[in-house]
Amino acid sequence: MSYERVAIDELMINLNPLQTAGRASAAVRKAVARFSDGYSVCDRCEGVLHDIEKPDIKGFTAELAEFIGADRVAVTMGAREGKFAVMHSVANPGDTIVVDGNAHYTTFMAAQRAGLETFIVPGSGSPEYSIPPQGYAEAFEQCKSATGKLPALALLTHVDGSYGNLSDAAAVAKVCHDAGVPVVLNAAYSAGRMPVNARELGVDFIVASGHKSFGASGPVGFMGAVGEWADRLFRLSPTHPKKNIELLGCTARGSNIIALMTALPIVKKRILNWPAEVEKTRRFVEGMEKIGDIFQEGVKPKQHDLIRFDTPLYHRIGERHRKRGYFLSSELADRGITGLKPGQTKWFKVSTYGYSDAQIDYILASFAEIAEM
Repeated sequence: MSYERVAIDELMINLNPLQTAGRASAAVRKAVARFSDGYSVCDRCEGVLHDIEKPDIKGFTAELAEFIGADRVAVTMGAREGKFAVMHSVANPGDTIVVDGNAHYTTFMAAQRAGLETFIVPGSGSPEYSIPPQGYAEAFEQCKSATGKLPALALLTHVDGSYGNLSDAAAVAKVCHDAGVPVVLNAAYSAGRMPVNARELGVDFIVASGHKSFGASGPVGFMGAVGEWADRLFRLSPTHPKKNIELLGCTARGSNIIALMTALPIVKKRILNWPAEVEKTRRFVEGMEKIGDIFQEGVKPKQHDLIRFDTPLYHRIGERHRKRGYFLSSELADRGITGLKPGQTKWFKVSTYGYSDAQIDYILASFAEIAEM
């Protein structure tokens, strides 16, 4: 069996928002290859994965905690595992949590797995779909009225995967703390792409994705906690006193954790370019909307690289094209551009993260040329 996935990043411009900030560097790929065998980081383990010093996982987790503004972090298999661990450690079955209306489906699945009910903070609706911080206070009151008590936890999706809206985490954290409710920030689309500091934002927990936003091959991510909540999240087993309960002892323990370790120095440098990334995104939106009958959904101006476009123009072309809705992805592929779902023309999501001005000009010219068909 032959696998040619690597050619997508080496020979194509990939606009998939799930992958633009997850592209592994040459250094990461080389490190992964060296640790590709099974539990390849465990040769010198004395019972605690995050205390291994060769490779220096212990030093890495301390460095990552400082970088992300948490008192303690641990590597997980992804943000969803971190969300479940936080929910499971803070709430009891039958409790409620409050989540934003743009939350990823895994937020609800994590709550369901933990036996929790969810109250939703509704978004503002079209065209911005933003999450108002005060909506959390209203959801808390609804929860208290319905259940007789406040929720055990609140969750905010820092940047949602549907519209790429950057929510005001600090404002939400204040509302939550004023009510006495701890809050977890889902930073799957933010931490690693842009500066994110849990302590400065005032959140109690943070979860993130290595393969979405840290330039690491996965599945991998991490979770962190601030203050007294660190002891709660990282509590130890009474029967196996070296093992963290919520980590089931250990989580990512092979090439994926090595990928995250190798990516961190690169991430520390690239987040310094975040203002430029935002400006490129805004320029791209402006160029796409100039083509005509293409509209950016979500908050304007953009504050994040993930963009959702409504594209009636391309849908009309697809209705009369012999390839129907598949024409757009096909035409882009002919121009060396990938990342759109085949058959999708009414709307699509893209990301310009990491691309040069010249590449963005080329992408815009390609979409404009296809619009003339």
